[in-house]
Amino acid sequence: MSENSLSSSPSVGGRPNLTGKRNRFSKPLFLILLIAGLSFAGFNLFSDVQETDTPVTSYVPFFLLGLALVIALGFEFVNGFHDTANAVATVIYTHSLTPGVAVVWSGLCNFLGVLLSSGVVAFGIISLLPVELILQAGSGGGFAMIYALLFSAIIWNLGTWYLGLPSSSSHTLIGSIIGVGVANALLHGRSGMSGVDWDQAIKIGYSLLLSPLVGFFCAALLLLAMKAFIRNRDLYEAPKSSEPPPIWIRGLLILTCTGVSFAHGSNDGQKGMGLIMLILVGTMPIAYALNRSLPPEQIPRVAALAQVTENQLLQLQPASARPPVARDVLTDYVRTNQLNPNVLPALALTLGDISEQIRRYGSMENIPAQAVSNTRNQMYLTSESIKHIQTNKVAMPEETQRNLTAIKHELDSATRFIPMWVKVVVAIALGLGTMVGWRRIVVTVGERIGKTHLNYAQGASAELVAMATIGAADSFGLPVSTTHVLSSGVAGSMAANRSGLQLATLRNLAMAWILTLPVSILLAAGLYALFSRF
Repeated sequence: MSENSLSSSPSVGGRPNLTGKRNRFSKPLFLILLIAGLSFAGFNLFSDVQETDTPVTSYVPFFLLGLALVIALGFEFVNGFHDTANAVATVIYTHSLTPGVAVVWSGLCNFLGVLLSSGVVAFGIISLLPVELILQAGSGGGFAMIYALLFSAIIWNLGTWYLGLPSSSSHTLIGSIIGVGVANALLHGRSGMSGVDWDQAIKIGYSLLLSPLVGFFCAALLLLAMKAFIRNRDLYEAPKSSEPPPIWIRGLLILTCTGVSFAHGSNDGQKGMGLIMLILVGTMPIAYALNRSLPPEQIPRVAALAQVTENQLLQLQPASARPPVARDVLTDYVRTNQLNPNVLPALALTLGDISEQIRRYGSMENIPAQAVSNTRNQMYLTSESIKHIQTNKVAMPEETQRNLTAIKHELDSATRFIPMWVKVVVAIALGLGTMVGWRRIVVTVGERIGKTHLNYAQGASAELVAMATIGAADSFGLPVSTTHVLSSGVAGSMAANRSGLQLATLRNLAMAWILTLPVSILLAAGLYALFSRF
């Protein structure tokens, strides 16, 4: 489908030129950055593996790792040109920045947003996955999971981009995760409902559902407030030529574009980081299963805390004479969220094993290769079990609760970390994606939501709300869609201004929003079932 076939565009003299000649240095610069990013990733991979002093007996894991990394970075690249086009639409259509400068600036802000992100969103999304697949990330099922997630997300993102529809990469990835979880449960003879952490899924679902409504109504209210308190008529008029707006309006619009781009990088970049960490843990556990940068002097304190907590839990619920396998008990508890008398003893025994292992080796670096994966899985499973116990508010003494919180924090420090080089390559992929393929989505946001040309106040109100909403979600560790928040903000500003809305475009946007989840679920489930056979 061609861009012009989506909907009729308003005829305005101030329409920006989106078909200008590209700078002759853009392609060489793009290739240089691409090669530099891939080389940087490869160098750090080999350096990290060499530091473990583990002899390389096969290059197959490196091949699988390289392939998965390229696909994961491809997802972030597509995410860049699919989602970030929303951030530059307002500055381009108000002539605050030329298209070339706008996308380069947005790409840089995305880059910085990724580098300075916390990583909380990354592991919040990963926790949606079936716990047994996370514990077996290096198995055939683990690779099938990774490839199904990546291919389904990329397929849907590319399809909606081709049609010029601003759909959500966050929405797509979460649908893919649900699809993998449901398919995994069905393939193992369980109910599909048992394949996903639905409490976490509902929490994330609320953020994705409510954020577009927040964007629409808050942008509308902000525009009305601006009209009431800021009486400058220039602010509410559409550009009549290609001349930039007054300096203070231009500064405001550039500031909001900067904020949205930075927030997008901080929030969306973490999704790629989480997937890459799953890949690294599965293929190179000796280097990435545990945080080798933790100081050795921290180990005795963690070991003692784990032992004390073990004793407190056994006092609450002693282990039976012939207790079941602790890992099976905790895995079933995390999957079903059903507390039984074996959970607390199993948690206590696992904490005891962790305490013994880290005390024996003295540091994360000294844990032998054959024990790393098991230690990491015990730590991850223990942390998830504690999270469920705290969510379910299981009654226990206050001191025990404090110790569980403290030991969970220490375990998360050991298992939920993101090396700086991963942030850098994800930032490069997202930043480069921002500079490619942005025109289709920009035209939809700038011309095809409202019946009139986007004016300065509308652009500023939509982006201020988007910046605040994404930033707030990031602080709470929740993924939101830049696409949905900003496009709904533009629609809200058009409605508040009584500019009229193009119903055909809104219908297409709504269809993309409604279809993203079921289509990505079906795509991921089908691909996972297919890949699991190989």
